[in-house]
Amino acid sequence: MAAKKNKGGIKDPITSGIVANNRRAGHKYEFLDKYECGIQLLGTEVKALRQGTAQLSDAYATIERGEVWLLNMHIPHYTPAAHDNHLPERPRKLLLHRRQIEKLLGQTAEKGLTLVPTKVYFSGQHAKVEIAVARGKQLHDKRRTLKDKEMKREMDRAERHRR
Repeated sequence: MAAKKNKGGIKDPITSGIVANNRRAGHKYEFLDKYECGIQLLGTEVKALRQGTAQLSDAYATIERGEVWLLNMHIPHYTPAAHDNHLPERPRKLLLHRRQIEKLLGQTAEKGLTLVPTKVYFSGQHAKVEIAVARGKQLHDKRRTLKDKEMKREMDRAERHRR
């Protein structure tokens, strides 16, 4: 779905797809598998998400008693709601099929694997969270990733220059 633009040419956060992105996670972790899941929200949380001010920087997911929970995701207060607001960093339940939860449980049982939220977006009227099964990168892995990116960038430059 294309984002609508207002008179100033700036994307309107209400209709824009991606609400929050965890770019730092791509540098810290190596993603092995990704899942799209729904998220259980309160009304004021949905309205605050549509304003596009959520933060995923310190968020992580965990599996407790057969349910997947998203912790430390910051959704700020929705100011027009005044006293009926939500807690900004409350635990939120993620909605997945039973088989997906069992698969995640098996994958995260391995040493060094964790669940990291990578982005929050709207698919139609429903808020979705993309979580990834991830392994932490060592310092040498981070250096190799940066080196590979630089080499690819140089190859692309040379190819464009050759044309």
